[in-house]
Amino acid sequence: MVLSNHRDFSDKLERKANARLQRRGAVSMMFLLMDAIIDLLQKNALMPRDEMARLLNMTTAEVEAAIAKLEADGIILGYQPVLNREKWDTEKVTAVIEVKITPERDGGFDRIASRIARFPEVQSCYLVSGGYDLLILVEAPNLRAAAAFVAERLSTIDAVQSTATHFRLKTYKENGTFHTFEASSERLSITP
Repeated sequence: MVLSNHRDFSDKLERKANARLQRRGAVSMMFLLMDAIIDLLQKNALMPRDEMARLLNMTTAEVEAAIAKLEADGIILGYQPVLNREKWDTEKVTAVIEVKITPERDGGFDRIASRIARFPEVQSCYLVSGGYDLLILVEAPNLRAAAAFVAERLSTIDAVQSTATHFRLKTYKENGTFHTFEASSERLSITP
């Protein structure tokens, strides 16, 4: 995605900076620039660094140094493409699994969540509020493999009380990126 208007981006950056200044008091310009770089990378990690530099009124070397620092400090952990599953890996399934667990006395949720997160099928694992404790995203080659993961690996962990599995049917937006799809122009008939 290429930003269409430098002024729009500058205005957005300025509004965001002013909001942060109001919330936090004095904020360093370096923090604001790092935050702007992160915003650009989240929109398009492949944006040429010289384009970033132009948008942020920085040199390319400054942008590259800032990105290197964000990576070295463990703030940026990696870069991943957003795939259109309709066109790639159509046989793979993604399951969203709600997991209710009993926390451990000394480790709380962390040790159990860490154990679950280490399974190769698990793409993401979150501690959440609400009616269950963990939300995990699992990718498997097919429905049978996803079901086997839940039945044979996840549910057999002593701390796991219950699970509820939901399968992704279609993706409309993922990580801020809209998936293209053709809306049906055909209207369904309504009968009494």
